[in-house]
Amino acid sequence: MSCTLCPRNCQIDRTAANGFCGCSSVPKIARAALHFDEEPCISGTRGSGTIFFSGCNLKCVFCQNMAIQDGTLGEPVSVDKLSATMLRLQAMGAHNINLVTPTPHRDAIRSALLSAKKNGLTIPVLYNTGSYESVDTIRSFESLIDLYLPDLKYRDDRLARRFSRAEGYFPVAMDAIAEMIRQVGFMRLDENGIAVRGVRIRHLVLPGCVFDTRAVLDAVAERFGTDCPLSLMSQYTPNPACKEPALSRRLTQREYDSAVEYCLSLGFSDVLTQGLDSVGSSFTPPFSDRIDLS
Repeated sequence: MSCTLCPRNCQIDRTAANGFCGCSSVPKIARAALHFDEEPCISGTRGSGTIFFSGCNLKCVFCQNMAIQDGTLGEPVSVDKLSATMLRLQAMGAHNINLVTPTPHRDAIRSALLSAKKNGLTIPVLYNTGSYESVDTIRSFESLIDLYLPDLKYRDDRLARRFSRAEGYFPVAMDAIAEMIRQVGFMRLDENGIAVRGVRIRHLVLPGCVFDTRAVLDAVAERFGTDCPLSLMSQYTPNPACKEPALSRRLTQREYDSAVEYCLSLGFSDVLTQGLDSVGSSFTPPFSDRIDLS
């Protein structure tokens, strides 16, 4: 069957060859573990039960998880093993099941979630995405996903093409996020400050691109309102493999402060920020060809 799961619409038969995303018809997991480097409302005190899928339909030249971007690293898993992995992470105390880059594996993930919920999965399930998504794919997860964490990367299509090979990124991402908000609303927390349902939009401020951050924030305010929860991230870390001179340096304090000040000037009421000490390789977890949940 030719693949049309994402806006690439590459129409490759992934039972016979890998798609643009680098994925076959069988999901690969490069890491499944309790993860403590998400927002405090996601990681909490016990960690987010994070499943990193190998492969991605975006080709960001600065990707923090570059080691798994092309889909080669990771352990192929059946639906049963994926379901069992979710249940094991819950048993380890995870606040949620965090599906990172799930897009290419819609059908397997849906089946695994249905099985896991039937067998006792009760914690919230989070869809963690770069937002280059088909609305139909997002719609297919309605009632299975409790939390969405979409990264809204660019407003300027020149940057989307240059840095992520994603022409037409912005309107596609905005429509996908609108569908997420339609399903679950804005992010809500429990009495302990842990996210239980809803959407929080992430945006990574890139060096030299504060003009685009402002345009992204303007667009979010106009379409979704200033009550929309945001994570405005400063953790951009130069990747030695990145050949873009514009991205060879870190974000400056002045650039980040300017982005935060503009965000607040628009009236956003729920904004998570970071210090520049968030920069570094500590946000890149160890990946492997084998899942170990012992």
